[in-house]
Amino acid sequence: MAFKFENLIVWQKALDFDDEINNLVKKFPREEVYVLSSQMKRAADSIVLNIAEGSTGQSNPEFNKFLGYALRSAIEVVACLHIAKRREFINQNTFSNLYSNAEEIIKMTQALRNSLRKK
Repeated sequence: MAFKFENLIVWQKALDFDDEINNLVKKFPREEVYVLSSQMKRAADSIVLNIAEGSTGQSNPEFNKFLGYALRSAIEVVACLHIAKRREFINQNTFSNLYSNAEEIIKMTQALRNSLRKK
């Protein structure tokens, strides 16, 4: 792989999660296309993009900053999942699975941030 971020497991997991969110929002009601669907997609995309952008040619403090953006975007997706569940766009099982995936990405991103601070 040509770029540093492509070898990061957290980036790979975030990319898979992004696919899951994209497929999920396609099932949302049409009136949500420019509201919750769009917000969730953009936040999930942001996780992947910030990990990639921060990792390439950046100092550790700069990479740490971009990982912070990725974390905030992941939390935003979690909040969107709560809204989707409350509006009955997703069931408890779908919510739990995606919540667990988001939680894993958040933990991995935080661990990567912690390792950057030690260097």
